[in-house]
Amino acid sequence: MKITLDEMQAFAAVVDGGSITAAAEQLAQTVSGISRALGRLEGKLHTTLLRRTTRRLELTEEGAAFLRHARAILASVDQAEEQMAARREQPSGRLRVDAATPFMLHVIVPLVAGFGRRYPQVELELNSNEGIVDLIEKRTDVAFRIGALRDSTLHARPIGRSRLRVLASPAYLAQHGTPAAADELARHVLLGFNQPESLNDWPLRDGDELLHIKPTVASSSGETLRQLALAGGGIVCLSDFMTRRDREEGRLVQLLADRTLDLRQPVNAVYYRNTALSSRIGCFVDYLVEALGERAFDE
Repeated sequence: MKITLDEMQAFAAVVDGGSITAAAEQLAQTVSGISRALGRLEGKLHTTLLRRTTRRLELTEEGAAFLRHARAILASVDQAEEQMAARREQPSGRLRVDAATPFMLHVIVPLVAGFGRRYPQVELELNSNEGIVDLIEKRTDVAFRIGALRDSTLHARPIGRSRLRVLASPAYLAQHGTPAAADELARHVLLGFNQPESLNDWPLRDGDELLHIKPTVASSSGETLRQLALAGGGIVCLSDFMTRRDREEGRLVQLLADRTLDLRQPVNAVYYRNTALSSRIGCFVDYLVEALGERAFDE
């Protein structure tokens, strides 16, 4: 029978991409080549792995069972290649990285070119999700998470801590005035998150608690809120890692600085302890920490 790795890789890519065309693009092959590989695989297994409809491809029961074995085999091959590369001290292969859009844009993206020059054999795949993703389900190798961690099954490496500040643009303040106390914020347009609610706790005192605001405009994305604030759309509370340059260049100014608590969000790289990709993950996280410097996000 002699099933080949190429056939298993083509099958997995079709499942992941949802179509033969997407798999062909991912693997840099022709559509006909992927289709033939699937045909050979099903012929060797004497079963149908994918049910073809007019709109999409669906796994058969046999296909789902074979996919689990195929993924395990492909992962073992990746691990073997990684171990051999590690012996040469040259990490290689694909590294799938996940982070919220603001962290991806303001922290990771500026470092990608330098990382590529140092580790040319590592292929980065960068994905952005505003919520917390399941690393296995999303086939993610390492994720960067901001705030308190909940999943104790993950290994976490601290990257730094980023301070929260209340900010607005000069244009907004010129039109609406500058609040002199926390209780005056209720009279302003407040930009906040639609989830989780804890992100709407601002670093200002409200009695014995943090000030919890009710957003006038809410979004799931910190980058969307940043853009709204830059456009004069309201007052926002965001982390330093995404607003430092805006503050330095005067596009956003801090409000109530003398009343703001020194509240810093922890930033962690997370991955599974038993990962077979430790060399790739290690070199990426090490490079990020080195490039950011000792102070990381602190000021």
